[in-house]
Order: sequence, then C-alpha cells, then structure tokens
Amino acid sequence: MVLLLGLPLAPAHAAGHGPFPWPDGRKAAVSLAYDDALDSQLDIAIPALDRVGLKGSFYLQLSRDPVRDRMAEWRQAAANGHELGNHTLFHQCSGSLKGHEWVEPSRDLDRTSAAQMIDQVRLANVMLTAIDGRTQRTLTVPCGDVIADGENYVAALHPDFVAIKLGQGAVTPDMWALDPYAVTVEAPEGVTGQQLIQRVQQAIEAGTMVNFTFHGVGGDYLSVSRQAHDELLGYLAMHQDQVWVDTFINIMQYVREQQAAAH
Repeated sequence: MVLLLGLPLAPAHAAGHGPFPWPDGRKAAVSLAYDDALDSQLDIAIPALDRVGLKGSFYLQLSRDPVRDRMAEWRQAAANGHELGNHTLFHQCSGSLKGHEWVEPSRDLDRTSAAQMIDQVRLANVMLTAIDGRTQRTLTVPCGDVIADGENYVAALHPDFVAIKLGQGAVTPDMWALDPYAVTVEAPEGVTGQQLIQRVQQAIEAGTMVNFTFHGVGGDYLSVSRQAHDELLGYLAMHQDQVWVDTFINIMQYVREQQAAAH
C-alpha cells in the first residue's frame, strides 16, 4: 500500500467541541505501529525508536516464528515502554476478496466461525499478558476484515480492548467523532521519509492524529527503507513540542477520556 497525499483535512473542531486538547498544548498525535512480529522490527525498528526515545506499538501475530524464537527480545521491548498489541493467533483474512489469493485455506476467515475467532483473539490476549504482564490491550484487525463465515466477529470483542484498528486512512479527520473501535490506519510501503513527514504535517494542520502501521523496516515485506524510517523518527524527535508520539494504547486512553469529558 503506497502512501498517497490527499486533500487537506477539515479542522478537528468540526463536531462543534472546539479544537481537540492534546497534552501540553501539542497540535497532533502520532502512533507508530508495526504489524506481524517481524525480525526487522526487532533488528532495526526498535533500536531506531530507542535511539531517539520514542515508543512504538508492535502487533504480534502470535503463531509467527519470531515470537517463539525471540520471546526475550519482545519482553524486553515491552519492559522498555513499547506496546505489544493483539494481531490474532493466525492472521486470518478473507480469501474471497480481490487481492487475497495468498490466504491459505487453513487461515481463511471465510471458513472460520465468528465464535472461533473470538476465542482465538481472547487467547491471544492471555498469551500477550504472559509475555508482558499487562492486562489492557489494543487490537489491529488483520487486513481490516471483520466478517468470519458471514458474521462480524470484531463487534463482540469491544469490551476486551481499549481500542481497535481497522479500515484505511492515515490521518483521523475528527478526534471528537472518532470511534475507538474503528480507528483507520495506513500501511506505508516503498515511500520516502518526506512522504511520511508530510502525513504528520497534515495531522498537525488538522489538529488530529496520524496512524502509521509499518510492516518490514529495511527488510522483510511491505517494507519501508531504514532511511525513510529514520527520517521520520528524526523529524518527530525534533518536533516533540508540536506532536505527541506515544503508544497507540496511551493515545487512545487519553482520547477516550477527552471524548467522555465532552459529553
């Protein structure tokens, strides 16, 4: 998925509540997330984040080899303040959708019941707690596909999560109207650091947030280069007076508090 620069967004006070009050007078928030539990995230992304003192959210597909083989490193990342999020056990997506020919029959969401998916996602939360000791969690829905064998499985999981990511769109149009259980994201691939920075600048102009979901960084698949990733992190580190960079769970806990206080 390639980043494409869109039209300017409407101001964040479109819902009639005034500008969204980010902490310490900042103008926007940035969520740096990484899906699938890839080696390049441990080898390149986490060290890059640690060098500049920023925190990311890592959504683990718990059946992947890098979870089993590098458990201590994921545990250390969590101890250092990074978020470990739920990306399900087996990354089931709908095999019947266009472009999903890669979906294995054994992991086809069309052939998995909603009840099975709910059980699996809740088990994934238990496994994540065994890794990091935390009990509150966020979820990124694989492929954004919510229909399991004809039934929406994600809706039943709302009570289990602080927030859920699904759907496409990097910059949130309106924080006051944001549904915490349908937060859109963009998965950059093959883009420049300047293109990533432009997304952040769009969020600053709108007064909202930008949600990046990376996969490979300097390797693996659906990747961005190490240089592009470093350029983004360098910009964010230099503009912390304007942008709040934190884990997705911390950002969404704050957003939910502000939304509740406004009603």
